[in-house]
Amino acid sequence: MATLQRIMHVEDDPSIQQVTKIALEAVGGFQVLTCPTGPDALVQFSKFEPQLLLMDVMMPEMDGPETLRQLQQRYDLSQVPVIFMTAKVQSNEVQSYKDLGAVDVVVKPFDPMTLSQQIEAIWQRTIAVE
Repeated sequence: MATLQRIMHVEDDPSIQQVTKIALEAVGGFQVLTCPTGPDALVQFSKFEPQLLLMDVMMPEMDGPETLRQLQQRYDLSQVPVIFMTAKVQSNEVQSYKDLGAVDVVVKPFDPMTLSQQIEAIWQRTIAVE
């Protein structure tokens, strides 16, 4: 079973970027590349080769769902689980994210002390299915 090491975090809010990076690197021991925009994620994806994508839904210029669609057109994401982070978690919204290919949704605001465990649990559940 593969060990999760590289996470690409796509988030436009600097404070959430910082808290997430600390939570995943310092607490979880992951290597995190933060992309402040969807277009940046499109450029950085092939260089970083993330094992997991953690993506904000609401972003200016290109939102999370559109970023995911464009990544799917350019790359094979079948081995790269996608998790959206959002406060928009009505059941129909969550289902729409999953319909796009997301494996799960992390609710904002999240607990920085348990975020890495939450991500690891989703990773374990996702790769166990493959």
